[in-house]
Amino acid sequence: MERNRSVVKSRRKPSGAAVQRADLTDALYRAFFEEWAERGFAAISLERVAARAGAGKAAIYRRFSSHHEFAVAAVSTIGLTIAMPDDHGSLEADVLAFMIRLRVVLRHPMIRRILPDLHAEAARSAPMRDLNTQVAKARREQAQVVLDRAIARGELDQAVDRDLALDLLPAPLYWRMVVLGITPTRDQLATEAVAIVAALRASSPRC
Repeated sequence: MERNRSVVKSRRKPSGAAVQRADLTDALYRAFFEEWAERGFAAISLERVAARAGAGKAAIYRRFSSHHEFAVAAVSTIGLTIAMPDDHGSLEADVLAFMIRLRVVLRHPMIRRILPDLHAEAARSAPMRDLNTQVAKARREQAQVVLDRAIARGELDQAVDRDLALDLLPAPLYWRMVVLGITPTRDQLATEAVAIVAALRASSPRC
């Protein structure tokens, strides 16, 4: 009996500080983004992050060994990407829907502050360059859906310059909202969508 009880005891899950609570991890991610948006990545204090999340600094170091590892985990989990809209039947309609979704993301005050800082840090740090590339790759993979639909409909040629096309889709809106701090109206988005579609077609060898 004593042996059986000892076996059962050894199989029990750890309790207290040994358990990494999912709700606390999420709170740490939110606090990390808030600190990043307010102060910039280089000035992030893990003590302040922990305090914002209502935890001790040890809760961070049980999960992450460095600021960079924390950043990678936070970005990978919460992400800075957008959900792709449904098929709207045409390239122009899909581009407009994509831009409307992107506008929602870029209107978030934390994202508008974090993205430029991420780009700046990427120019100074190889690990942050890798994270910046990871974020960009995720966004571009999502935008591929718009191109694939257009090619399937015959609106774009298979040989379209995909890299150029994926640059063109978000660039005007990003420049206006993040660099200039201007949020375009829906009518302005519709005008931009027409211009982007014209550019996409011009980049196709068939056109």
